[in-house]
Amino acid sequence: MILRVVNHKFHYEMENLCRVFYPYESIRVLHGDEEGEDSLCVVTSLKETDGVYNISVAFNGEKKSCTETDYDDCEREMAVLLYGILCDVTGYVPQWGILTGVRPSKLMNTLISQMSEENAVSYFNEKLLVSPQKTELALSVAKAEEKIMSLSDEKSFSLYVSIPFCPTRCNYCSFVSHSIAQAKKLLPEYVEKLCEEIRVTAEIAKSLGLRLESVYWGGGTPTTLSAEQLKKICREIEENFDLSFCREYTIEAGRADTVTPEKLDVIKKHAVTRISVNPQTFNDDVLVSIGRKHTVDDVINVYTTAREKGFDNINMDLIAGLTDDSYESFCCSVDKAVELSPENITLHTLALKRSSAIVTGGIDVESGEIANRMLEYASERFYSNGYIPYYMYRQSRSLGNLENVGWCKPGYECLYNIFMMEECHTILGVGAGAVIKLKEPFGRNIERIFNYKYPYEYISRFDTILERKAKIGEFYADLK
Repeated sequence: MILRVVNHKFHYEMENLCRVFYPYESIRVLHGDEEGEDSLCVVTSLKETDGVYNISVAFNGEKKSCTETDYDDCEREMAVLLYGILCDVTGYVPQWGILTGVRPSKLMNTLISQMSEENAVSYFNEKLLVSPQKTELALSVAKAEEKIMSLSDEKSFSLYVSIPFCPTRCNYCSFVSHSIAQAKKLLPEYVEKLCEEIRVTAEIAKSLGLRLESVYWGGGTPTTLSAEQLKKICREIEENFDLSFCREYTIEAGRADTVTPEKLDVIKKHAVTRISVNPQTFNDDVLVSIGRKHTVDDVINVYTTAREKGFDNINMDLIAGLTDDSYESFCCSVDKAVELSPENITLHTLALKRSSAIVTGGIDVESGEIANRMLEYASERFYSNGYIPYYMYRQSRSLGNLENVGWCKPGYECLYNIFMMEECHTILGVGAGAVIKLKEPFGRNIERIFNYKYPYEYISRFDTILERKAKIGEFYADLK
């Protein structure tokens, strides 16, 4: 597909909107008279005459146009025209209208602060063309997030621990994670370097007087590590960070084939308050299709064992739109999750990431319309069983431009998810692929420090990673 851009700077938003309707198409952006041909060609144009902006969009023999006197509203007006044409041509009406951003709830909170709740809701419906159902979802999440964000202040920070190893790679995954069969030999040295980085990071946080609010281990699959390795890292965190103010401590135990009673014992003994046991689906055939090596029974056994070990805050992940998953099968997965009654259920929409096997291999996936029906069913079941939506974000190339939502029983919101996504305070990341996000207190400025993505790079260039840590102190010094 070609997106032709004539005399405007709105190509990023127009490209994202085209991708909502044509997720499998490679979109080439051409400016002005650049040459290029394709059977699918969208032409977007902006022309100014005597202070009036003429906006036009043409595609597939259809053309829409309008005029606008305020340049700041031209991008939105162009998106509305493009959205209308694409809806007409494809017959598909995305529920989020022209809104393509990652954090709809953050926008909702911003608009409420600027124009009141009633006007913010009207703006979503009338100006952004968001459906009433999605607008209500954004409003509900915005209110829940506001309560959690208020817990954070200028001294707050969270710790993210990256364990980028998995037993196998799922067909939808684009994370920098490595199968344990290929990377097992790296694990001992990786753990040693990680522990050293934890010590250095803790010393910096202590010197700056920062207060640790939450800890989150992600990846990858942290429970790919042995029980002894888990214990070593847990001890390193406890011995170097002050956990007395820590509100939440999460470790993802996402893959049932990596979890043992011994590992659960280690996690339980080391200040961890929350774990994730992630089935993604309760259909064995779908598990095979996506590349997982465990069964539904394995997931249920791990969940049951975790309960027996005393874990009283457990998250489960489900994904709408997985390979070979039908609407009926997905509904059964939702029903099973509700029956098990974890404190937290995170419902994702499948995202078509370029480097994932589901895209590079040309595997068929469910459409956006079916995915939306899946989300509607889940929403109804969750609400009726006492869960509330507290956290939301969207990924690029997700089916139907749909959302990922964290649902929880009241009082069991995952604080780290909100602190991280809403950029409430500094995140100090350790491990391969981790990102340090330095947040200016009471301001919007955020600076990032990136660790090397791959474990072998992390190990071989570890001295450089430690050198970059100096930027943390420099950031806070500049604030004074």
